This record gives sequence, structure tokens and C-alpha cells, in this order.
Amino acid sequence: MSPLVILGSGLAGYGLLREFRKRDATTPVTLITADDGRVYSKPNLSNALSQGRAPAQLASETAAQAAAKFNTTILTHTRVSGIDPAGNRLITDGGEIPYSRLVLALGADPFPHGLSGDAAQDVLSVNDLDDYTRFRAALEGKHKVAILGGGLIGCEFANDLAAGGHAVTVVHLGPWPLERLIPEPMGQTLAQTLEAKGVAWRFGHTAKQVDATGNGYRLTLDDGSQVEADLVLSAIGLRSRTQLAKAAGIPVNRGIVVNRKLETGVAGIYAVGDCAEVAGHVLPFVQPLLIQVRALAAILTGENVQVSYPVMPVMVKTSAWPIAVQPPAPSATGDWHLEQSEKGIVARHLDEAGSLNGFALGGAETARRAELAKQVEALLA
Repeated sequence: MSPLVILGSGLAGYGLLREFRKRDATTPVTLITADDGRVYSKPNLSNALSQGRAPAQLASETAAQAAAKFNTTILTHTRVSGIDPAGNRLITDGGEIPYSRLVLALGADPFPHGLSGDAAQDVLSVNDLDDYTRFRAALEGKHKVAILGGGLIGCEFANDLAAGGHAVTVVHLGPWPLERLIPEPMGQTLAQTLEAKGVAWRFGHTAKQVDATGNGYRLTLDDGSQVEADLVLSAIGLRSRTQLAKAAGIPVNRGIVVNRKLETGVAGIYAVGDCAEVAGHVLPFVQPLLIQVRALAAILTGENVQVSYPVMPVMVKTSAWPIAVQPPAPSATGDWHLEQSEKGIVARHLDEAGSLNGFALGGAETARRAELAKQVEALLA
């Protein structure tokens, strides 16, 4: 029996393995992944094209190299179909795997695009390195790309594709890009800046159908209008992978529910990363993930610690007009207050007493994120 089994080979799975090995070099560890187990950073997928990086260049190590480096058994191309908490075992397509402690680092899945039409199966999404490899292969020789969704990932891909010389159309239900994170003037500035780089916007609409044409695809929107494209990419959001946990009787909500020690509702089973809902928070960003894996590595090696979240501004990788945002808590009351200058935009979300709930910075003003972060209350002190 492997005392520790990690399920998942993304930033959370390998991040935990790396942090655990810093503290414990000998305890047997098994890492299980459904793919080939290459080590790479998922956030790099949305800006690799403009940086001239091929998919193969994004991987820093193979599974075999990581296994040797971390003195770990890594099982690649292994799919887990069930967790048996009572028997402390995983059910996989390669047989049963026992565990003493289990960490779920399952990540998140793209929302289904829900399109009808004879080319619905051709719509791509990018959620891992294999997806990105397929996307880049499909992009060869193509010029016009339609992106479904103008959230963080959609905007980053639009920026990257436009910088690479592609004509991009973004279909977005919201009235401006990133409307859940930033106020309208910032969203309009981002939209206009990207438009100048070759991005067209269809705000307030959703795509309903996609059909093949002689040399590409035709998207039909909810108002009957159409968008012609050589390639269609869905970037309408992600949802935590909770199905495996739920089927095993592990409590789930928006994510796999864990406390501040990353413990699920079942003894000996933990969750980290995009699949985890930590004390009510699902934060699919790198910095909270790194905080989680460092804390869990300490917990698994006997320390009495818990997850604490400082203020963690998110950098949006839109090089045409960079953005840093610290969203106000969903329960926060107040309004956005903006200052615009030649350097960019500073947006402060203030409550009635003038206290800072959050902020959004655009352009060169992103350099002020550390300064403003000091004025915001920590998420989990």
C-alpha cells in the first residue's frame, strides 16, 4: 500500500508532490494521471503562440523524469472510475490501487458549449497540454478564429491569437469583457485595445449553432446573425471536477468541500487546486493553489497548520493592455471609483465608509497592485 496517493498531474498534483518531497524524501508516493504525465504550467497555454513556443516546449519534464526526480511511482494513462473510502482503495482501468491517504487534485472541466449543428463536435476547448497540442495543430494555416466567451481565458486567447496575426471574433453574453471582475470603463478600454489588434466583439449574444461550410464553420448566434470562422474555440468557463468525489459520498458543493486543513468530509481524503472549495472559496488561480499545496505538504508531514489566504491580485495576461484585479468579496457592498490617466486606469471598490474592498488596475497602473493589496482585508486570515 502506498501511504500517499495523489490523483492528478496538473499544477496542484505535481505542486503537492514537489512540496511534500521537500519535507519527506522517503515515504512511498503514487501519482495517478489520465494523461501522459508531462510537467507543464497550464497558465502558459493562453500566451504561448505569441511567444513563439510550440506545445512540446511547454513541458519541462516527462513523467519518467519526474518519477525519478521525486522518487515517486507515476501511473500514466490510468483512469480512476471510483473511490472506495471504506476499503481505502481506488478503482481504475488498471485494477485496484490501495491508499493510506488520498489527495484529489482533479482540476476542472470546461463547461459544455451546448451548440447544435453538424459541426458541434469540431468545437475545441483548451484545458490541458493535449488539448492545446490539438488546438495548435488545427490552427495551422487558419486565419479566422471565433472564441466563445470573453472572460479571463477568452480574453487571454484573443490577445494571444491577435498578436499572432489571426483575425478573432469573440462572442460574449456580457456587455463588456471580464464584466464579473472589472468595471465597464476598464472593460471598454480592453475591448477597444484588442479591437485595434484585430479582435471583433459580439457582446450581449451567445452562439446557438455551428455548421461546417466548404472551408470552415458558420456560427449562428441567438439573434440569427452569423459569424464565419476557420476554427471555433470555446472558453465559456470551467467547473470543478466533483463527480468522482460525489459518487464516493464525499461532500461537494461548487467544488469538493474541504476545511482549512484541506480535509474533505471523509477521513484520510484531501483535495487541492481547482477542484477544491476551501472554506467556501473556489479560487481557480495559481497563487491560492500554491498556498494550498504548501499547507497540505506541511499537514501531511505532521505540522498543525491551515490555509490562510492573503490578498492575491490576479494578473490577466492581455499584453495589449494588462490588467491586475483583486475582486471584492461577493458579499461586499459599495461602488467602483475610477481614476484615469495616460498610464492607465485605477478602479477602487469602496464601501460606504471608504474602505477598500477590492481593486482593478489597467495598463501601466498594474505596477500599483502590491501597494493597493496592503489596503485590502485578507480573504482568510
